[in-house]
Amino acid sequence: MSTWDKEYFDEEVLAHIKIEKNLMGTFHFGYVQGQIDGKIGKRSDGEYFEFTFDGSDNGGGDDVSGSGWIKLRDDNHAEGEIKFHLGDYSTFQLKRMKK
Repeated sequence: MSTWDKEYFDEEVLAHIKIEKNLMGTFHFGYVQGQIDGKIGKRSDGEYFEFTFDGSDNGGGDDVSGSGWIKLRDDNHAEGEIKFHLGDYSTFQLKRMKK
């Protein structure tokens, strides 16, 4: 993540995003966890998974929401961005975990 270091984003659990076939999912990094509602969108450079989220920041005790996107680079790697409503944003890199 570009905004937070590894010590923070793996603080409570190994940071992760899980997206189901129905394009709903969950995420957890640092003290933030939430639910994702997404769709596949098309841009000039290909398809993206675009999402909104709703969750909580247990570190600050606040409800959080926002949006983001993920683009596959290959079968096992992706990149994206998450933006909190009226707050921070960060780019990130993802690597597929084995099931």
